[in-house]
Amino acid sequence: MAVGGYWPIAEEIDPRPLLSALDRAGCACALPIVAAPGEALAFRAWRPGFPMEPGAYGIPVPAAKSPAQVPELLLVPLLAFDRFGHRLGYGGGYYDRTLQALRGQGTVLSVGLAYAAQEMPAVPRDAGDEALEWVVTEREAIRIEAAAKTEETEEG
Repeated sequence: MAVGGYWPIAEEIDPRPLLSALDRAGCACALPIVAAPGEALAFRAWRPGFPMEPGAYGIPVPAAKSPAQVPELLLVPLLAFDRFGHRLGYGGGYYDRTLQALRGQGTVLSVGLAYAAQEMPAVPRDAGDEALEWVVTEREAIRIEAAAKTEETEEG
């Protein structure tokens, strides 16, 4: 399975221990790169110890020689989330565009990673926002039911 992770910034949960465990279990792990502003993220293969270089916004990315990958499971950083699968990030829309592109290519499972304290009753959202299938915190794994997404969309 190909897993897309992220390099943590600020107070985001660090997925690198999970990515390292997935790598040891035989998963193909990758980290995102900003190929172009306003576009979906691209992913390059990553393993612990792989060479990194500075990427957009100063976030480390796998070196350019690292091969491209298409994730089947995407770990998404969260600043805030709700139980309808909506999230807040840093406002660039990169993960919404990425989820839309990956879903257009086939099936991808999206899992947001956050601290339980980041949960909100409802997250503000726009028409282009993509909902998550799961949110995992240090306290629980929350499966976002399709019925909850539909109900919230009809109410909102």
